[in-house]
Amino acid sequence: MSYLLLEGGAEFGGRMSEPDLRAIELAGGFDAPIAILPTAAAPDNNHKRAGENGSRWFQSLGAKNVFTVDVIDSKSANDSGLAGQIRNSKIVYLLGGFPRHLGETLKDSACWSAALEAWQNGAVIAGSSAGAMVMCGHYYDPYEKRLLRGLDLIPNACVLPHHNKFGKSWAGQLREMLPDATLIGIDEATGMVSEPAGEWRVHGGGEVTLYRGGSTVGYGRGAAFHLI
Repeated sequence: MSYLLLEGGAEFGGRMSEPDLRAIELAGGFDAPIAILPTAAAPDNNHKRAGENGSRWFQSLGAKNVFTVDVIDSKSANDSGLAGQIRNSKIVYLLGGFPRHLGETLKDSACWSAALEAWQNGAVIAGSSAGAMVMCGHYYDPYEKRLLRGLDLIPNACVLPHHNKFGKSWAGQLREMLPDATLIGIDEATGMVSEPAGEWRVHGGGEVTLYRGGSTVGYGRGAAFHLI
């Protein structure tokens, strides 16, 4: 089985321990190798600090094999050594930051191919905020106010991160831009994990809100739902 974890932001603290511990469980336990990709934090030169924060967080949860993979631009995204580290991981975690930089850096790269290979072999691909956004078929770049094509792990969907803070303000325009897609609003400190039965389950402190067709439905902690 292959698994996905999408988080709404404000990662590495508090109730975010719930989805992250579930990801560790699905990955095989505390010895599972966890690769932190700080790509989205590179444009403002924040990737070192962000990567260190991610490593410390997972170690605080009990993970014993956590490391940062410095995929920060197109050159490093095609580095065979870095791709090898990702390929052998059981969790590949995409940090938040600038979604377009993340999506365009990973697209068609050796490192993303390695992540997909790991995923097909049972790893968890996880992402928070920008990391969750680019995993879908579409993502919205709030800096350029453009809708872009994502990495398509979840086709015909678009994540609204930080939904309880500002993401919900995108819903109206994105419903018009993507009338046939599923919009996924994820609150901060909240994650949604794909489960073996083919459903998704909400973990953490907030809600996941699905916008599809004319309906808007919220799911709280512990609730399960299907995207299709």
